[in-house]
Amino acid sequence: MQKLIRQILTSKVYEAAIETPLEKAVGLSRELNNQILLKREDLQPVFSFKLRGAYNKIAHLTDQEKAAGVIAASAGNHAQGVAFSARQLNLNALIVMPATTPLIKVDAVKTLGAKVILHGDNYSEAAERCQQLVEETGMTYIHPFDDELVIAGQGTVADELLRQSAGKIDAVFVPVGGGGLISGMAAYFKALCPEVKVIGVEPYDSDAMHRSLEEGKRVTLESVGIFADGVAVRKVGKQTFELCRQHVDEIIRVSTDELCGAIKSVYQATRSIVEPAGALGMAGLKQYVRQHKINGQTLVAINSGANMNFERLRYVSERTQTGEGRESLFAVTIPEKPGALRYFCEHVLADVNITEFNYRLADRRQAQLFMGISIANNHDRDSFSSRLTEQGFENIDLTDNELAKTHLRYMNGGRSPEATRERLFRFWFPERSGALTRFLADMGADWNISLFHYRNQGGEFGRVLIGLEIPAEEEQKLQKFLTDLGYRFVEETEDPAYRLFL
Repeated sequence: MQKLIRQILTSKVYEAAIETPLEKAVGLSRELNNQILLKREDLQPVFSFKLRGAYNKIAHLTDQEKAAGVIAASAGNHAQGVAFSARQLNLNALIVMPATTPLIKVDAVKTLGAKVILHGDNYSEAAERCQQLVEETGMTYIHPFDDELVIAGQGTVADELLRQSAGKIDAVFVPVGGGGLISGMAAYFKALCPEVKVIGVEPYDSDAMHRSLEEGKRVTLESVGIFADGVAVRKVGKQTFELCRQHVDEIIRVSTDELCGAIKSVYQATRSIVEPAGALGMAGLKQYVRQHKINGQTLVAINSGANMNFERLRYVSERTQTGEGRESLFAVTIPEKPGALRYFCEHVLADVNITEFNYRLADRRQAQLFMGISIANNHDRDSFSSRLTEQGFENIDLTDNELAKTHLRYMNGGRSPEATRERLFRFWFPERSGALTRFLADMGADWNISLFHYRNQGGEFGRVLIGLEIPAEEEQKLQKFLTDLGYRFVEETEDPAYRLFL
């Protein structure tokens, strides 16, 4: 640890990176009744803290290692950090990026003078190809997080924080992917100001550090989430795990909706838009304040990056209301008879702010409503459901239902009396030019497609909702087909939202 602190204090990051400001979020501080500060790493030359670690590592290479050139695998921020550093030091750089990487990130790396090779559909496949190229070319590999000089470079964020705040911080909330940023920061804080809580934040679907710390050893996730791509790491580093195990106080996990709400909170405070991974610190901070009823403390969120794919903003804005706890979605059953809908609106919804309201005739006995309402908190959500039940209206709270939020609310139509033995699946496939066509080609023509919904959401992966009519005698054949197809999928045939509306 003493060696790491020395490396942080003698790092060379400021030959390329800047000391970023620590800004107060005035409106959010008033709303949460705490002093909320934002560490603006999104203001770095490459819009991410990754420049610190990449440059510190590369600047310390031997002349022989520099002459060989540098190589890295990355889906974005580390790639730009390595490319920027190589340009500063007049070195050759080669970056292996997943073929699903948004064009804005690929172009940014090329603009910085690095050569780019696109390979695979995710970081793991790109990293494997990168290792092959290291052996073939002899170039010097720059690890994105599991390297002591990279960790030391990221740890300079903590050094700046202590100076800028005079150490008057109660807790700092740090995004966690492979663990480079939080391990460097935690080691520094615990050496100089051990009373400051260092709290990591991960998405539920990319929680490799949380699970590793729980089990006391590094675990490998079978799959990782695609929304916060900047922290989509299946296995944390060996060095970063040990440092986190010793020095990190807690790991908080947050949902996609909470991340979207955090992006909005940062925007309202700074008028800047951070990427999903960059908003993890804010999402964890808000959850922590809410769950522990914190008041009067000084809390810092690390805005770790702002390399947002613009097309993704539509998805973010749509999920923000539920992420902030401002909107709730419900399925409501009402009688199908003249005047029933009017009665429902006049007697149940008179004092309710409606955000969405969908209705379609289902049969002659009852009708299903899909609706959204504005709420102030979870108490309002529970109260509305109770009111519906008391007045005799069956209802299901769909606020946390991923199928309903991702697909159902955008689909027209309803049940089909013609669809027989229908099975419903959600598929994920790499989003690139022609990907949807290839997906359909891979599906083949063995069974009739009875339902299909796809919507481009600006991410690395496309999502499809599909219904297939499967004859009883071909159930076994279906299972083999799904396994051989090779796409990630979830069956949704028993989902209550599907049963009600589709």
